[in-house]
Amino acid sequence: MSRRVVRQSKFRHVFGQAAKADQAYEDIRVSKVTWDSSFCAVNPKFLAIIVEAGGGGAFIVLPLAKTGRVDKNYPLVTGHTAPVLDIDWCPHNDNVIASASDDTTIMVWQIPDYTPMRNITEPIITLEGHSKRVGILSWHPTARNVLLSAGGDNVIIIWNVGTGEVLLSLDDMHPDVIHSVCWNSNGSLLATTCKDKTLRIIDPRKGQVVANNFEEPVALQEMDTSNGVLLPFYDADSSIVYLCGKGDSSIRYFEITDEPPFVHYLNTFSSKEPQRGMGFMPKRGLDVSKCEIARFYKLHERKCEPIIMTVPRKSDLFQDDLYPDTPGPEPALEADEWLSGQDAEPVLISLRDGYVPPKHRELRVTKRNILDVRPPSGPRRSQSASDAPLSQQHTLETLLEEIKALREQVQAQERRITALENMLCELVDGTD
Repeated sequence: MSRRVVRQSKFRHVFGQAAKADQAYEDIRVSKVTWDSSFCAVNPKFLAIIVEAGGGGAFIVLPLAKTGRVDKNYPLVTGHTAPVLDIDWCPHNDNVIASASDDTTIMVWQIPDYTPMRNITEPIITLEGHSKRVGILSWHPTARNVLLSAGGDNVIIIWNVGTGEVLLSLDDMHPDVIHSVCWNSNGSLLATTCKDKTLRIIDPRKGQVVANNFEEPVALQEMDTSNGVLLPFYDADSSIVYLCGKGDSSIRYFEITDEPPFVHYLNTFSSKEPQRGMGFMPKRGLDVSKCEIARFYKLHERKCEPIIMTVPRKSDLFQDDLYPDTPGPEPALEADEWLSGQDAEPVLISLRDGYVPPKHRELRVTKRNILDVRPPSGPRRSQSASDAPLSQQHTLETLLEEIKALREQVQAQERRITALENMLCELVDGTD
C-alpha cells in the first residue's frame, strides 16, 4: 500500500478573504475602455483607479483610509486629451504616479498628502516621444526617476523623468504590438511579450535580445478556457505567483520552487463578481501583525474591493519566515549610473516594526533647454536657427528670460494656493 507524500510548504494554507463592506471604495465609475492593463495601482499611501471621464482621460487617487462611498465631485487627476490606459506608482516616492494615454503622451504627477479642493490638472512633466497610443508603464525597480513606456508604435522608450530626456529607445525589437513589459529584480533586463507570440529577454542598455523563442517550457500549467487576459503578480519574497483573469471571478495562486515540477498549485480564491482590473499592494504596505502576505484591490463596475491573503498563525509575534527583508522606498542608483552600466540590488528594509510611509517628498524636474545650446564656431553652413544673427539671438535670450520669470511667478502662485488650501483644510478639520 503506497503512501502519498505531501509536499511541505508554509504557504499551503494561504487564506483569501474579501474585506468587509465598509472597507471597500464605493461609487467609483471604473473605466470601460477596452485595454488589457490592470486599471488600478496602489501603494502604502494611495489607491489610484482609472475612471470614466468626459472630454479626455482621468484617474482618481484616494488615500487608503478613505473607504466607503466616494463623493461624485471628488477631485480627479485630469490632463490627458484621450483615455488613460495605464498608471503606475513610483517605487521610490509614494507621492509620484505616472499615467499613459491614448493621446500618445506620458504624464508624471505629484499627489499631495492632503485632499485637493479641485482637479489636479498640471503634471510635473509631460513625456512625448511615442507616435501612437501609450499603453504600458513600468518604473525601474532600483534606479531613481527611470521610467519605461511602451506604445502602439511597437517602441519601448526608457526615460529619465528627472530631466525629461529619453535615455534609450528600443524601436527595432518587436515586429508587432507589445502586450506586456517587466523588469527583473535589479533592472538589468526586460522581459516582453508580443502579438507575434514570442517572449523576449532584452538587455536594454546593449539594445540586444539575449533570449527568446524558448523551445520547451520548464513547466506547463493548464488553465481554464476563459478568454480573459491574465494579470500575473509575482511576490519574490514568498515565491508565489498570483493569476487574476480579467473578466474572471477568481485568483489562482502557485508556489515557484527550484526543484521539479517547479510550479505547485496552492489554491483558488473565488467570488461571485468578475473583476474589471486589479491592484497589488507592495509588501511594505501590508499588515504584518495579521500575517498578511498579499493584498489585492479588485475593481468592480462601480467599486473597488480589497482582498486579503493571510497565512494563519497562532502566535502574535513577528513571523520572520513570512517577512524577509523587502525592497524599501530608497533607490540604489541614480539614472546616469544605471545608464552607464551599473547594476544594484534593491535597498531592503525590515518589516519587523511595521512600515510607516515617509512624508510628502517632492519630485524636482530639471529640464535641459535645447535652446541654450550656443552656435558652433567655424565655417558657416546654410543658415539655421542656431546660426541666426546676434540681434536675433539676443531677442531669443530675452524671450527665454521672460518665460523663465513668468514660470517662476506661476510656481510661486501655485505654492501660495497650496498653502491656502492647507490652511483651509486645517480650519475645516478644526471645526469638525
